[in-house]
Amino acid sequence: MFATPSSLQAPVEAHDHPSGWAMVLRGVIAVIFGVIVVRSPNLAASAFVIVFAVYAFVDAVMDFFIAARRGRAGLRWGWYLFEGLVSVAIGVLALALPGMTIVLAVLLIGIRALVLGTLELAAAFSGKGVLEPRWIIGLTGAVSILFGILLLARPAAGALALVWMVGAYALVFGVVLFALGLRMLWTGHEETHVHRPAATAG
Repeated sequence: MFATPSSLQAPVEAHDHPSGWAMVLRGVIAVIFGVIVVRSPNLAASAFVIVFAVYAFVDAVMDFFIAARRGRAGLRWGWYLFEGLVSVAIGVLALALPGMTIVLAVLLIGIRALVLGTLELAAAFSGKGVLEPRWIIGLTGAVSILFGILLLARPAAGALALVWMVGAYALVFGVVLFALGLRMLWTGHEETHVHRPAATAG
């Protein structure tokens, strides 16, 4: 969970392109989930839970992949591992609880958003990575926390309204993750060119 010295961190991060692609994929998956929810707001509770659980599990796999890549590169990886564990736990809980309703499922989504948002804010304030602009990570965390508070503060809202809120959040969250992944890839490409002459010199 400890980063390499600053003199080595930029070259190492510059070659960590798979993490950028994984972040892009996380964004795409979130957008797909949001589109499904927005286009089919009248999904039965069981179908809604299954769709959310699949999304949570796939998102967790991406988090684990990013954590593993960053760990091998000597970069901070604990936040991503914890995010993945939270997503798996919420997904399992959603599938395991008997008599799951739309409202209860949405409350679980709100809890997940609060936890992940807190982790993302913590990562934004503690991170020193070149490939991960802290303001984008912080923005993602702030959006997640605000959404989680909104869901948990209005559990009595109609099921249709709650589902629309979940879909809208997934779309916004996915776009931000997609932008973050592209920024990581672009910055990594620039850093590779910057450090290439130094790597081949003497």
